[in-house]
Amino acid sequence: MKVVGLFSGAGGLELGFKNAGFDIIWANEYDKTIWETYVKNHDNFLDKRDIRKIKSSEIPECDGIVGGPPCQSWSVAGSLRGIDDKRGQLFYEFIRVLKDKKPKFFVAENVAGMLAKRNKDAVNEFIKMFNECGYTLSTKLLNASDYGVPQDRQRVFYVGIRNDIGVKFEFPKPIENKITLKESIGDLDNLEIKGLDFNKTNGIDCKVNNHEYMVGGFSSMYMSRNRVRGWDEQSFTIQASGRHAPIHPSAPKMILVAKDKRIFAEGKEKLYRRLTVRECARIQTFPDEFQLYYKNIGDGYKMIGNAVPVKMAQIIAEEVRKQITIQ
Repeated sequence: MKVVGLFSGAGGLELGFKNAGFDIIWANEYDKTIWETYVKNHDNFLDKRDIRKIKSSEIPECDGIVGGPPCQSWSVAGSLRGIDDKRGQLFYEFIRVLKDKKPKFFVAENVAGMLAKRNKDAVNEFIKMFNECGYTLSTKLLNASDYGVPQDRQRVFYVGIRNDIGVKFEFPKPIENKITLKESIGDLDNLEIKGLDFNKTNGIDCKVNNHEYMVGGFSSMYMSRNRVRGWDEQSFTIQASGRHAPIHPSAPKMILVAKDKRIFAEGKEKLYRRLTVRECARIQTFPDEFQLYYKNIGDGYKMIGNAVPVKMAQIIAEEVRKQITIQ
């Protein structure tokens, strides 16, 4: 089945669907700092224009549309403006293309904050519009750690099957055994290097692709809670900011000294480094051969943090294929 990707970013959703046997034929991403990474890691055509300027007729016919419209407007850690933000309104562009192309299915992903009470009216409008487009909709808040991803990461998934197919999508059941940080990144320890001045990339000097980390101070907000998960646990959410990357699991848990104030364990300060871009990519279940291209290390973290974990996308894709095929 042929799939089109919207708001593709680095292409985690597309890679997951490709791994599940789908044919990615076209994708769209407007952020120029992502273009080189996408083009060098995917075989399909990438349209680099603003989606608002792309006519639906210019997008190829397909069996499915997948994408994650920008989430900053809906995020608790973001602007909280939701539909009042132009980025939040890009969800309408996803629906516009869906209505015009009418593929067999669609998968849309967004942050958990979208389900907050303040966004209820907007989300209900989206659901109404999905239904009016002719789709039977299934919506669920999922944690990536339940689907082969070594990370606590809650995201909302909207999966719609075209009404004439006669299927209501059932989300896959969680996997019993959760993946730990040790299993995911344990072999990368002691191979990392610091970013260059002003957190520029080391480029080809990395012993492992993108195995470099952002340096710099830790804000009072960062130090307000523990940022360390142990080797036998799952990572905190990988965010789209290197400044907020979790601490490497070799460090001791941060020590609470006052309300909303923690410190690093005395004598162990050197252990408290941020996870590298590659470690974040591993935790997002991107393969090591997926190389990220950037000048500023922060752009590497951004691409990885905004992506849908590849393994999670693959499991959802496999379920979509199965349920559409056996109808």
